[in-house]
Amino acid sequence: MYEQTLTQAGLSEDQARVYETLLKHGNSPASKISTYTGLKRGLTYKVLDELEKAGLIIKHEKEGSVAQFEPAHPLKLKDLADKKTREAADAHVALDGIISPLISDFNLVSGRPGVLVYEGLDGIKKVLNDTLTSKTEICSYGDIEAIVKNFGDINKAYGIKREKLGIKRRGLLLDTLFAREYLKDYHSAVTENRFIRTEAVPFKSIMNIYDEKIAYITLQPEKIICAIIANKDIYEMHQCLFEYLWNITEQIKPLHE
Repeated sequence: MYEQTLTQAGLSEDQARVYETLLKHGNSPASKISTYTGLKRGLTYKVLDELEKAGLIIKHEKEGSVAQFEPAHPLKLKDLADKKTREAADAHVALDGIISPLISDFNLVSGRPGVLVYEGLDGIKKVLNDTLTSKTEICSYGDIEAIVKNFGDINKAYGIKREKLGIKRRGLLLDTLFAREYLKDYHSAVTENRFIRTEAVPFKSIMNIYDEKIAYITLQPEKIICAIIANKDIYEMHQCLFEYLWNITEQIKPLHE
C-alpha cells in the first residue's frame, strides 16, 4: 500500500517492504518478517540492519531470546527525506565546483561541444549560477534596461553573489540614460562597463563568456531560452571578438560620478 511512497522517500524496495510489514504486524522476529515479505532470510537480516542504522526500526534483543524488531515512529521517515534533500543539495554544490574541469576533459576526449539548454526563470538562475563557478573573468554583452525590466530581482541577487565571490565582469552594454543611472553604483569593485551607442541594434539576448564556455539568455519574457555551450574554439572566437570591441569602444562614465 505504501511501498511506492516509501521508495520515493528514499527507501529501497526491500526496505519499504520490511518497514511496511512491521507497521502492519508489529514486533516480529526476522523469521516471520522473511515469511511475510517473501525475502530470503539472509536478505531480511541485511535489510533489518540497514533500517536499524537509519533509525527506522528498533531491535529488541534479550539473552536467550530471539531478537524482535518493531517499526520506529513514521515521523522518522520525514527525517530521512530531509536528510536525502540535504545530501542532494550538497551533491549539487560539490558538482558545481568540478563541472567545468569535467566538461573540459569531456571536450578533449570527444571533440564535441557540451550543450545545455534551459527555459524560463529557472533556466536563467541555472545559467547565472554556472557563471558563479567561473575561475576566470566574465565578459558579457547585454541591455541592462531589458534585464532589469524582465528579471530585475534575479539580476540583483546575482550581482550580490558575484561580488561576494570576487568574480570580476566586464560588460559591453547599450548606452542609454537608464543604463548610466542604474550602473553608477553597480558593484564597482568587481565590475567594469563600456557602452555601445544606441544606434546599434538592440540586444535581445545576453551573452556571457567565461571558463571556455558561452552562455546565452534571451530577453523575451514570454519565452525565455537559455543555453550553455562548452567548447574551447567557440569560446576563444567570442573572447577575441569581445576584446576587439572592448578596445575600440569608448569608456563612458555613469552619470553623477
